[in-house]
Amino acid sequence: MPAETAIALHDVSFRYPGAQEDTLRNVNLHIHAGDFVTVVGGNGSAKTTMCKTFNGLVPHYWTGDFAGVAEVCGIDTYTSSVAELSARVGYVYQDFMNQLVRPTVRDEISFSPINFGLADYAERTAEALEMLRITELSDRYVWQLSGGQGHLTALASVLAMRPEIIVVDEPVAELDPARALEIYERLEVLNEQHGITVVTIEHHAEFIAQFAKSVVLMHQGSPVWHLPVQDAVNRSAELAEHGIPAPQVVQAAQALGHDQAPRTVAEAAHLLGSVPSPDTTAPAIEGVDSRQPVVAQVDDVHHSYRTVKSALQPVLNGVDLQIRRGDRVALVGGNGSGKTTLLKLLAGIMVPRFGDVMLDGINTRSKSAAKLSDQVAYLWQQPQQMFLKESIEKDIALYPQERNIPQWQHIVEHTLEQVRLSEFSDRDGRTLSGGQQRRATVAIGLAMQPKLLLLDEPTASLDIDSRDAVITMLDDLAHVINSAVVATHDMSLVAEWANRVIVLQNGRVAADLHPRALFDDQDLLAQAHLVPSQITQLGQAIGLTPPPLSVEEFVARFQAARPALDLNSHTVGAPRI
Repeated sequence: MPAETAIALHDVSFRYPGAQEDTLRNVNLHIHAGDFVTVVGGNGSAKTTMCKTFNGLVPHYWTGDFAGVAEVCGIDTYTSSVAELSARVGYVYQDFMNQLVRPTVRDEISFSPINFGLADYAERTAEALEMLRITELSDRYVWQLSGGQGHLTALASVLAMRPEIIVVDEPVAELDPARALEIYERLEVLNEQHGITVVTIEHHAEFIAQFAKSVVLMHQGSPVWHLPVQDAVNRSAELAEHGIPAPQVVQAAQALGHDQAPRTVAEAAHLLGSVPSPDTTAPAIEGVDSRQPVVAQVDDVHHSYRTVKSALQPVLNGVDLQIRRGDRVALVGGNGSGKTTLLKLLAGIMVPRFGDVMLDGINTRSKSAAKLSDQVAYLWQQPQQMFLKESIEKDIALYPQERNIPQWQHIVEHTLEQVRLSEFSDRDGRTLSGGQQRRATVAIGLAMQPKLLLLDEPTASLDIDSRDAVITMLDDLAHVINSAVVATHDMSLVAEWANRVIVLQNGRVAADLHPRALFDDQDLLAQAHLVPSQITQLGQAIGLTPPPLSVEEFVARFQAARPALDLNSHTVGAPRI
């Protein structure tokens, strides 16, 4: 194998035990040392399975029928072992919390260097902590970490080994937007300054366009092509067919008649030019309708978790808010800001140490979470936690059937139709794709017919088509759901779905405002570790104030502000064929 090749797969096929067909199908792929490769494709295209051949998990841990040759750093993975390969290939898994095995963050990061007998393990640990800005977490127990903090810890444990190859499955899953950007910037530094070959599995086209050097498109278990990133971005229509819509800046540029595919906001702004000032196309910012009845109320709520050493770790510190009928609330903030804790308090799963939470006039202290489920439904961050029966139909029926709700069978059938899962009604939810699992959990919540629906990161780890399907579904179900609160890092969801944003910072409500007002407040965005979507950034860059929230709005306002341009023959959404 040539010295410059880091990874080479030759006619690799793999079938999981009991499967009817191969998951990997005659895969041929070469990745050069020093490349920054992003693997893309829809849910179920075998991206993760292929990448698990890089560190020997396939076929040594995930056993099955393996054929072909996989070579990594000149080593045949079939005749090697996961332990031997782990010194060369660092892997951060999509279910990253399962790879944390030590009590504290510092222990976790130093675990591999110590086990490999590296004398500078302490230096490597401190370096990894500092690189990801999590030094303050070093003595925290891993079970105390938020999802985003756990992800950073898993990545730091990989970086401490200074591997030749780093594979990261969904690098930005569960990270706040600022940390997500920083992760990619750090991976870029590792790639360019230290020569580490980086492989990411990604659904977010904007990160692919900005940071990748080459792109592998997977479909039905094998690569469709492996191209330089600009060539890949230029194939926006083909990528869209595989569930990867073009970055928003590409959609906007092509909708405005440009053939070029800008990879960054700066390139798109340079291509389009500025609009006249002042901007007279800006829509009005809508306020909260205070005439609507209050569905939930939080009064001076304080909450903390007790550590192993019995100290209290504050999470919420004096939160006051009201949720009214018709509210579509996006709950945002940095990792560890208390979003999930607040959702669980609203659901009555936990009660606050101080203060009160009222649901439809009921104090959550006075009833169990099971009783409160008549008023509120909480959809867990990990969909698998909501699948208790052998089929999603039985999972959806669990609540209405046990409550003897009249015509519960009709409710179940109708709910399956609403979320477009009728044909999968007899499937175990754990066997569904990521997007289908999310829809199934929403169906479980809808069948409870709650006044308030709470969703924790409903679009995390979904491909863009599945994410858009969840957003569209929430829009379509607005007449069924009185009010909804979504804890999220997904700024596109915030922009396209929410009519109200609550920003949590340091355990308090830092702001309660409309998405448009949020994205127009640069200081607040920086303080809360939030980064607007690409189209919002592009609007700001060319002078649209307040910034646009969607590609459609951007194009309409740009055309209104620049009427002299001959743009009438172009339509929004051209790259999403």
